[in-house]
Amino acid sequence: QVRMVESGGGAVQAGGSLRLSCAASGRTFRAYAMGWFRQAPGKDREFVSAIRWSDDSTYYADSVKGRFTIARDYAKVFLNLNNLTPEDTAVYYCAGVSRDYVADWVADKAFDYDYWGQGTQVTVSS
Repeated sequence: QVRMVESGGGAVQAGGSLRLSCAASGRTFRAYAMGWFRQAPGKDREFVSAIRWSDDSTYYADSVKGRFTIARDYAKVFLNLNNLTPEDTAVYYCAGVSRDYVADWVADKAFDYDYWGQGTQVTVSS
């Protein structure tokens, strides 16, 4: 079984920054893409950002463009969160798409991701 493991969440003041990391654990995971979603209290889970391994194409929700940056190395995906606002407060989930199963992948569709992490809390105070 493959599991995504997030780290790097925390509490910051508005305008601050955080860096989230995520790596796959368990069985061998051959990444097609990895992404980040978030869920605020009382709200649905929403897409934040994703990156495709083959060409490093990146995708962002409009709400985070210009403030968040996604990047990867061989085995991990990172999300740099800058100029944070209280509206960014949420549990952030890492998700992975396996090359072994991918068909038509749409970056902002949670259903298209195969593996998920437990989430890491990001809290931004005003």
